[in-house]
Amino acid sequence: MTDFKVPRPRFFTTARKGENYELQADLNSEYRDKRKDAIKKVIANMTVGKDVSGLFSDVLKNMQTEDLEQKKLVYLYLMNYAKSQPNLVILAVNTFVKDTDDSNPLIRALAIRTMGCLRVEQVVDYLCEPLRKCMRDENPYVRKTAAICVAKLYDLNPELAVENGFVALLQEMMSDSNSMVVANAVTALTEIDEASPDNRIFVINGSSLSKLLIALNECTEWGRIAILEALAEYKPIDSKEAEHIIERVSPQFQHANGSVVLAAIKVVVILMRHIRNEELEKSLVKRMAPPLVTLLASAPEVQYVALRNINLILQKRKDILQNEMRVFFCKYNDPPYVKLEKLDILIKLANSKNVDQLLSELKEYASEVDVDFVRKSVRAIGQCAVKIDEASERCINVLLDLINTKINYVVQEAIIVIKDIFRKYPHKYTTILPTLCKNLEVLDEPEAKASLIWIIGEYAESISNASELILSFLDTFRDENLQVQLQLVTSCVKLFLKKPTKENEGIVYRVLKVAAQECDNPDLRDRAYIYWRLLSTDPQAAKTVVLSEKPVISISNSTLSESLLEQLLNDIGSLASVYHKPPETFLGRGRFGADAIQRKAIEEQEESIRETPLQIQTQTNVENLLDIDFSSPATPTSSSAIPASTASPSVSSTTATSAGPIDDLLDLFSGTSVNSSSNGAGINTTQGQNGTRGNGMSNDDILGLF
Repeated sequence: MTDFKVPRPRFFTTARKGENYELQADLNSEYRDKRKDAIKKVIANMTVGKDVSGLFSDVLKNMQTEDLEQKKLVYLYLMNYAKSQPNLVILAVNTFVKDTDDSNPLIRALAIRTMGCLRVEQVVDYLCEPLRKCMRDENPYVRKTAAICVAKLYDLNPELAVENGFVALLQEMMSDSNSMVVANAVTALTEIDEASPDNRIFVINGSSLSKLLIALNECTEWGRIAILEALAEYKPIDSKEAEHIIERVSPQFQHANGSVVLAAIKVVVILMRHIRNEELEKSLVKRMAPPLVTLLASAPEVQYVALRNINLILQKRKDILQNEMRVFFCKYNDPPYVKLEKLDILIKLANSKNVDQLLSELKEYASEVDVDFVRKSVRAIGQCAVKIDEASERCINVLLDLINTKINYVVQEAIIVIKDIFRKYPHKYTTILPTLCKNLEVLDEPEAKASLIWIIGEYAESISNASELILSFLDTFRDENLQVQLQLVTSCVKLFLKKPTKENEGIVYRVLKVAAQECDNPDLRDRAYIYWRLLSTDPQAAKTVVLSEKPVISISNSTLSESLLEQLLNDIGSLASVYHKPPETFLGRGRFGADAIQRKAIEEQEESIRETPLQIQTQTNVENLLDIDFSSPATPTSSSAIPASTASPSVSSTTATSAGPIDDLLDLFSGTSVNSSSNGAGINTTQGQNGTRGNGMSNDDILGLF
């Protein structure tokens, strides 16, 4: 008989297998190459989001090595998981301190940079001495790395950074012989200054100013931007010093990096406020034009940033690009956002000298396939007509050519802009009215309909069939957009005041009655009531109000207020200059790091817990509503149980005898007798035996007023 052994269940096995287990074995291998490959695999897993924090102590053992690549990988791992293993990070402090004394400057800089990035309070106390040593290191690479580390230390513990004199050492480093050290010192001081708005820490004086101007031409792109940003905050003593700074900054216009160019332009634009020499100011404006044009040869994203900044500068300096219109013409492969921004700039650059060239270009744009771009192009033609008086007739001819194309959205946009041209030049181009009225049936957009209705009402005396055109809209009055309804009410009143015929009287009575009695919008009802009161009480006052002279419209070169424009010019090259909004409108107040965000989340969670009782009560009320049994007979309330026929007569009599202004307005359209007189004018409506005769009587009386 064969012996039978019961197998041990697999879930009781203690064999530890898995990727982390294998990595742990490789990290403790006796072979150097195997340990290094294991560290690379750990970093790869960390990069893709896998949790390898359990290998912290095993990775830490490989920290002491002469291999610079392996040391960088271990330091990268420590920076990522230091906050989750703060107690174990203390074990690495000795190695950090030892590495800051290494003969290799790369290792010294790597050690002090990693200690600054750990952001663990237990390590801060051990950071001071190595940091002080590195700030006075003989190698400039170590010094510039230590400068950035001071800003990180200040963010973590401001008191410690000030008490140990690190901020004072940073200010001394602005006079360093190496330009990169100066640039990093400026960057660190700028961050510290932003983090402590109450204390002015970063102050540029005469000696530091000369050092910054010398270092400007020798450091990297990032360094130049930092120095230029600092110079933009500096307030010169007099006009001569401002001119000196501008002369030293102007060579940066030729830099290949667009951000450096914008930062240099920002400094010049700000310092030009202190210049009193008009000739110098004009020459500086001419010198700023070529670098701005050069930015348009960059990638589309850079072009857009440049265009938004150019838009700002043009609102302050109108003549800066007056001879460079052609570079803003749209290309076939430009993205839509670049094309639309170029159109805005073209309108700002338009003048009597280049308007013909611009109109021919805009006419070509109107035949594109992009509907939004075509609409914006047609609107730009109208803006040219409003902006430049001499070109208005040419713009009208171009718009008529576009209307003859019979393209629906082109025709509608052309009618919208012609309305604005009529507001700018009243009674000047009435010969085109028949052409506009022929396109009445193709209009389906509210703004286009409202524009044509406005034109018909404004020029009713010049349009023979104005009544028929208005009537074509009345059948669908209730279904129209509010914008169309409001304009239709006004145009009907204008038509009646300009042509007080019996037909027009019926039109105005019909539209006012529908607007006042059958429409729910309060704005529409109020407008109908006001017009009715004006017509019924004082027709001359109605003419004075409705047919008054309209203010002539105009297009301003600046779309922003003066104060906001000055504020945004101080932020050229930043997000504020792209959004055209102050930074405080889209940025939170103060600086928010990971710790602050986490604390904020905890506070919000605690606040939601405190609000829980109210939520529970609300939920209980909802459950009570859900428990209602609709199958059981409902118990009528005292108010609902009263039949309509047995309502209190006192209530009805009170309602019937009320004689307020609202009742007067409502009674104007009812069958009851209402007398309203002012200056001898009145309306009398009576009810006949089989129906209402008030409509005709009211029409006759209105007509008799004129």
